[in-house]
Amino acid sequence: MPSGSENRGPDKKSGAKSAKAIKAAQKKSSRDKASGGAGKVKGGGAPRQIPWLTIGAGGAVVALVAVLAINLVPKYQANVEASRFAPSAEDPDPSVNIDGVVRVDYPAGIHVQPSQRVAYDHSPPFGGPHDGIWATCTGTVYPNAIRSENAVHSLEHGAVWITYNPDEVTGDQVRTLEDKVDGKTFTMLSPYPGLDSPVSLQSWGHQLKLDSVDDPRIDQFITALRINPNTYPEVGATCSSIPGSGFDPDNPPPFDPSPPGPDAVPMDGGGITPDESEVGGMQLPPDMQVPSELPQEPDQQLPPEPQQAPIEGSNG
Repeated sequence: MPSGSENRGPDKKSGAKSAKAIKAAQKKSSRDKASGGAGKVKGGGAPRQIPWLTIGAGGAVVALVAVLAINLVPKYQANVEASRFAPSAEDPDPSVNIDGVVRVDYPAGIHVQPSQRVAYDHSPPFGGPHDGIWATCTGTVYPNAIRSENAVHSLEHGAVWITYNPDEVTGDQVRTLEDKVDGKTFTMLSPYPGLDSPVSLQSWGHQLKLDSVDDPRIDQFITALRINPNTYPEVGATCSSIPGSGFDPDNPPPFDPSPPGPDAVPMDGGGITPDESEVGGMQLPPDMQVPSELPQEPDQQLPPEPQQAPIEGSNG
């Protein structure tokens, strides 16, 4: 009937629309499943932001703490260990407890002329006759070897002289030694050509030869003997330069690698009268604590004119 054919048209259109709606819903569901709902929070809120800046800053702090720990903890432990060798009234010379230290009792105050050599009994020397002018030892780093006769006088003032073989100790190893000296008064560092060990430390009457710049005995030696008033003659003397004295730390008298000749001054001074002002020095009371530092400038007077060693065959 005509009426029936007129009703089938709208039904077909509705079915097509329903089918399209179902397909669209299925596609949306597939996309949601594939994305897993990423970037959305419960309830359909805004996507979560990962705090990368905060995480990065935290990682940098952790890395910095690790670096500080690696560098500072060993130094702290070394300082604690070295502090056990600080001198006191009960233990006036703690170097006796440092393995390998050589000790010799030398007379003080025997001065030679700037042109004279001394026939030292050890290399590097650590006592005996010396030039009337000391090498500057205010935490001084000498890039080149210096004259031994000047360096020994610095030891008489309480300094520690660190030397190294420039053929064996180079680069970062030298910088390790520089860190132990630079800015620390009553110390000095210089290369020593021909040294029979990589490193050698000297204070008046004391020497320690070592194979490594990292040996903990370096710090122990410095702690025990640097300006230790129980172990050197001229207590209270300065390590600073005196203008016009003849020793310029920027251009010091050079090291002489040749063997001393027959006219060299012997270790007993060869008849040179010791300077009595340097014999015995200024001694502290035995019950007094050893100071961490002594005054830098207690005396600014030039030492007395050194006596010439007697010439063989003369009446001097």
